[in-house]
Amino acid sequence: MEHIKLGLKENWKQFTILVIVNAFVGGMIGMERTIFPQFANLEFGVASKTAILSFITAFGLTKAITNYFTGKLANRFGRRNLLLIGWLLAIPIPFMLINASSWNWVIFANILLGMSQGLTWSSTVVMKIDLVGEKDRGLAMGLNEFAGYFAVGVVAFLSGYVANKYGITPYPFYIGIFISIIGFFLTLFFVKDTRAFVHKESTTDNTDQLNNVFLETTFKNKTLSAVTQAGLINNLNDGMIWGLFPIILFSLKYNAENIGIITAIYPTVWGIGQLFTGKMSDIYSKKAMLFWGMLLQGLAIFFIPFSSSFLALVLISTILGLGTALVYPTFLATIAQATIPTQRAESIGIFRFWRDLGYAFGAIISGVTADLFGLEYAIFLIGGLTIISSLIIKFRMPETSKVIKECIYSDVQ
Repeated sequence: MEHIKLGLKENWKQFTILVIVNAFVGGMIGMERTIFPQFANLEFGVASKTAILSFITAFGLTKAITNYFTGKLANRFGRRNLLLIGWLLAIPIPFMLINASSWNWVIFANILLGMSQGLTWSSTVVMKIDLVGEKDRGLAMGLNEFAGYFAVGVVAFLSGYVANKYGITPYPFYIGIFISIIGFFLTLFFVKDTRAFVHKESTTDNTDQLNNVFLETTFKNKTLSAVTQAGLINNLNDGMIWGLFPIILFSLKYNAENIGIITAIYPTVWGIGQLFTGKMSDIYSKKAMLFWGMLLQGLAIFFIPFSSSFLALVLISTILGLGTALVYPTFLATIAQATIPTQRAESIGIFRFWRDLGYAFGAIISGVTADLFGLEYAIFLIGGLTIISSLIIKFRMPETSKVIKECIYSDVQ
């Protein structure tokens, strides 16, 4: 125990490996991000918005459930072991998409993708928090989410470019074969488990234990529950953007390459922005960053139906990325601050359970609304929910200087 030291500088080699691994994790999402609505339409004749978005529903549900169990099992089985299992689940996915004979095979591939992402992304998040200690948590999460979502953007652009040049299948999915195999071997040979760092931090941490981690994270604790609802709404609007934004661009006669550029800007700005917003969350008010980030997202979504020019859509995608960059590392840094080390993985798993259920809710709500009333109504509904979420942050969440005090006295409150 004596040789274990917490800190980003002290553990930079292992931290860097985990950042690289999470870039590969994000790349698996980017493979699908641009091309899937066209893939559904051209390969399987799936035209209904609800049916097209069913792959996001399957992904969101399974990722959410896997996040929950990853958080609960991380201390028992080890973060590295769960990360390896996640990569093993990822390897068959691109092969299934290349050889899919029906849309049901695509849904099954996305169930596997959800399980894989829940295991891999959750594990890398928790391992980085374990390594760095309290001082650099925001920066650690910024670097983690930067790597993941920058990779989403880059691979989304690449898959759109390849699809435009060589066809919607099979070539874009070859990217996924490369990513999953390299990610597995990087983890197998270079990643070390971090449970010993949890025990080390537990000896000096003064945060009080939560009585019921699920109830406190979801409902009772004002800080944790405010963050959790915002996480759910954030991914609810991301599910809509993932599924409907390419459809809108396709209806505006943009080709696959231009759709790839516009849709890639959002996660790319989101990813790069977190290099700065992660460290900001260590210094500035987490509550203010969460409020403004959710508000920016909601306002940007409202402008989508009024925009058709390439520059306007690029601007909207950029603002969406900035808004999401403000909140994403801040969510995780706030959860980590508000929980003791031994309960942190479980609380993050519960937060990520609700957050990634947002993908499923967003896909279902926006898909059904679009089919019944039109795309514009779906977009306005999701934009409105995002603005309401920002107001919940503003009026329910205490200032972050009160977070630790609130956790100590959460039973009384």
